[in-house]
Amino acid sequence: MVGQHHERAKGMHTDRTRDISGELRQKRGDTRMGNIEREYNVDFNVRSDMRLDTLRDRTGRTSIPDLLKYAHEQE
Repeated sequence: MVGQHHERAKGMHTDRTRDISGELRQKRGDTRMGNIEREYNVDFNVRSDMRLDTLRDRTGRTSIPDLLKYAHEQE
């Protein structure tokens, strides 16, 4: 939202931020999986141009940590 203040999350692997309530912001659904794979050094065995929201729909998992667990289970 416009005008909301976001603070950088301390101790996080990435530049994710927290909103005013302290919750981590959800990663955007239109993020390309190739970017996620590079950022977290993981292979989801999907096309790099697949959208994150598509993988969320296919797996039923919404959080990045849950998706990372999913990727490691598929190895």
